[in-house]
Amino acid sequence: MKARVATVVLAGLFVTTTALQAQDNPCAATDQIKNAESAAPLSISADATIMDAEGNVLREGTNGWTCMSSEFGPMCLDAPWMNWLEAYMGKTEPTFTRTGFGYMLQGGAEGGSNTDPYATEATADNEWLPPGGPHIMVVVPDAAALEGLPAHPDDGGPWVMYRDTPYAHIMVPVED
Repeated sequence: MKARVATVVLAGLFVTTTALQAQDNPCAATDQIKNAESAAPLSISADATIMDAEGNVLREGTNGWTCMSSEFGPMCLDAPWMNWLEAYMGKTEPTFTRTGFGYMLQGGAEGGSNTDPYATEATADNEWLPPGGPHIMVVVPDAAALEGLPAHPDDGGPWVMYRDTPYAHIMVPVED
């Protein structure tokens, strides 16, 4: 029990310290903003809300997009994708009702399972992928619309990631 409390206290101190460092160090905040903006075309990221990896708002936006640095790499997401991300983080089902788009033009920072959203390592059956290149992500409110689409990046072109889960979405590779 004491170890768990100590871990929570240390995690809280880290998040608070990181947020304060960003506020106290304009260069650090500027670097985080530039990193987050690099995820999408400037026509989107220039007016997007920018968040750091801990969810602190570094800059308020005006266009309904949110760009952030994350453990997965920098990304810019619209409202349906933010709903998807909140559901994923909370292990609940997304509730968005319209098609959504997300940009990760710097690619993914880590590899991961193509089939299991919560896998932390490769197994014989979770189709572990290497870190990905630049891509656009598309979510649709009705997963039936994804039926018949390729289900693996080796199939060429866009494919469905996390098929047969509430987190199914289309990955669209783009050129560097």
